[in-house]
Parts: sequence; C-alpha cells; structure tokens
Amino acid sequence: MINNEELIQKAASVIKPRKVGEFLMGDVGCALVTDKNNIYLGVSIDTGSGMGFCAEHNALGSMITANEYKIKKIVAVWKNDKGDLFILSPCGRCREFMRQTNKENLEADILLGKDRAVKLKELLPYNDWFHKL
Repeated sequence: MINNEELIQKAASVIKPRKVGEFLMGDVGCALVTDKNNIYLGVSIDTGSGMGFCAEHNALGSMITANEYKIKKIVAVWKNDKGDLFILSPCGRCREFMRQTNKENLEADILLGKDRAVKLKELLPYNDWFHKL
C-alpha cells in the first residue's frame, strides 16, 4: 500500500499551473487511494461563475469513471511561488461530495500532514440529512 509521503508526492506531481485568461488552472493537485488500492489524481480548475471545481472533485470523478466509490485515503496539495508544498484541508463542498459519493467515505483518512490524518466524519460531523423530532 502507498504511504502518506508517496501519496503527497503523487498529488504534487500533477501541479502544473496555467493561466487561461484571468483564471488559474492546475495549481492544486489531489491524489486518492481507494479500498482496492488504486490511485486517482486530479487538479483544480478555476473558472468564472462558479463553474470550476476543486482537485478533489476531479480525482473523485476519475475514481467514479473507473466504477470505484470508496476512498481509503485522500490528500490535496498546493505549491507557492517558491515551490514550498502545502497540504490543504478539503472545503465543505468537497467534504460533502465525498460523503455523497459513498457514505462509507466518512471513514476515509484525510491527510492534513505527512503524519497527521483525520477521518472525514471528523471534518463533517453532522453527516445525516434527516433528524427525527
């Protein structure tokens, strides 16, 4: 199985920022490993009118295209102008997208550092839609 450092480096390997007009594409990379130990990668795409999407969405799309739905571990990274690498916590939209893709993804490890991970359910604690009165 791939270790955290290797997964982080896979995510970093797809970062290739490109300016298209006023928008920036490919400046965040994501790598995820599924319960079948397959790895899927994605990059962010920034566009106008909210039509862009995060690197996590892109990686999940690749995973779903391959008929997989369960994430074991996921990480998103960004590099600054100096080349320093930073791990990004998934935004609320990405957290919810992972949950909706497969409720078992609540047990997925979200990397927040080389040696630090939390379960998706810790980042999305109120994960049920309906609450009986």
